[in-house]
Amino acid sequence: MVYLVLYQRDYCHLCDQAMGVLAQARAPDFDSVWVDDSAELAERYGTRVPVLRDLRDGRELDWPFDEAAVRTFIERQSAEG
Repeated sequence: MVYLVLYQRDYCHLCDQAMGVLAQARAPDFDSVWVDDSAELAERYGTRVPVLRDLRDGRELDWPFDEAAVRTFIERQSAEG
């Protein structure tokens, strides 16, 4: 089950960078959701994107984040779960 979602926008260079950071951190599989496809998501995330969200507990990691922050974010749930 995929439990991570990366909220992003089309043509977003920061979102591209976030994808690279997730690869460096060897993050598990995640879904990409484009906030521009939904008025509700666009309002909620606006200029915050990219945002990594854990669907299991609702935690979010806002940009900017690095490899260490992503690993900590993922490991926190693993340790608690």
